[in-house]
Amino acid sequence: MTQRHPATAGFTLNQTMLRVRDPQASVAFYRDVLGMTLLQKLDFPPMKFSLYFMAYLADGETVPEDPAERARFIFSRETTLELTHNWGTESDPDFKGYHDGNAEPRGFGHLGISVPDVAAACARFEQLGVPFRKRPDDGVMKGIAFITDPDGYWIEILSPNGMAPVMAAGA
Repeated sequence: MTQRHPATAGFTLNQTMLRVRDPQASVAFYRDVLGMTLLQKLDFPPMKFSLYFMAYLADGETVPEDPAERARFIFSRETTLELTHNWGTESDPDFKGYHDGNAEPRGFGHLGISVPDVAAACARFEQLGVPFRKRPDDGVMKGIAFITDPDGYWIEILSPNGMAPVMAAGA
């Protein structure tokens, strides 16, 4: 491994943005199914869009009430999911949805969520009616699953312990 260039000290991967058709369905999915917390919603009326910042909070961690402190909290943390809603898509019968990146032409692939126990997480997803693209025992790569969110984006479900042998083998 190479050392980080000193000029990049303090850089962090802060967010990944996904466009969503129906923010209520998407926020509910990431909150209720995957356990994330809505950190902030920002509306931009002149441009007709809203942003929903979601992340996992550590035990005992709280989102600051003060707007300036909240902004520092959101934009200094690692791994925030930014859901962008362009107003009107949720009720437009002609809206075809967003490209999930996994059909041609391929681009964006998936988000990855680490869980302690893939089988237990998938059993819960099954009970909640979450759509699967791949179950843990399907295909060549065992022990990982892919579910989809309300917009069809793929989410890989994996366990750090399950990935250790894969990484060690160089696969």
